[in-house]
Parts: sequence; C-alpha cells; structure tokens
Amino acid sequence: MTPDAYPPLSVLVVEDHQDVATTTAELLELRGHKVRIADSGPKAVEAVEADPPDVVLLDIGLPGMNGWEVAERLRKSDGKRPVVVAVTARGADEDRERSAEVGVDLHLVKPVEPLALTSLLNRLRIIMAARQGGSGSDSLSGSRKC
Repeated sequence: MTPDAYPPLSVLVVEDHQDVATTTAELLELRGHKVRIADSGPKAVEAVEADPPDVVLLDIGLPGMNGWEVAERLRKSDGKRPVVVAVTARGADEDRERSAEVGVDLHLVKPVEPLALTSLLNRLRIIMAARQGGSGSDSLSGSRKC
C-alpha cells in the first residue's frame, strides 16, 4: 500500500518565520495532511492542549518559550502525546542531546529537503495507522540524526 492509502496526519508546524511556516504547511497540505501553524512557544502549547496533533514540527529558537521548553511541557501533559520533531538550525551534538533529554523524538537540521520531510511523514502515517489497528510495534524513541 502507498502512504496515501493511510489516513492523513494532523500536523502542527511551530515556526516563527512566516514564510517558512507557510511553505511547510502548503507542502504538507499538498500531501493530504491537516496542518495548523503556531508562531511562538506559548501558542504551540495552547494549540496542542486544545487539539493534540499527530505530529509537531518544532523550531527551537522561538519567541516566548523555546522549542525545548515546549517539548518538555508537551511530554509532561496528560492525554495524547504527539510525535515531536525538532526542525532547527541548531545541529551541534549538544543541541541533539538537549532535544533527546526533553523528549524530542527526532532532530532535523535546517534546511530540510522537502522530500525528506514528506518521506518522514509518510513513514509516520504508516506507523500510526498500524498502531491504531493494534498491530504496530514500530517506534520512534530517542533523538536521531537526520
């Protein structure tokens, strides 16, 4: 089955640069995903609490609360826990380690190729559909280099 045969994901793009957020959202919407945008850390937390997405694409350098603080808050909250993917210019080993410490599932370094991002979401789409069907045992734990 192709990824398009699986249900689309709900994705929250957390990015304070409007052009990057809009372009990312448009790319994902073209792939059938349901996308919302938050432009600050506090707005991201509010959006997740109001309607938890399947995936959060999270910049680290955000106004109001950085991405690591957002990830920590999301991991401590009750309810549905989205897959959290850091999408950031911060690519040093200590940045990746910090992401792993706060519960970021994957750490991607900008610029992220559109094909890499859509391929990642296709994989998540398959994994989440399998989990909802009760047969999925695949996981995304820990921060990985991509």
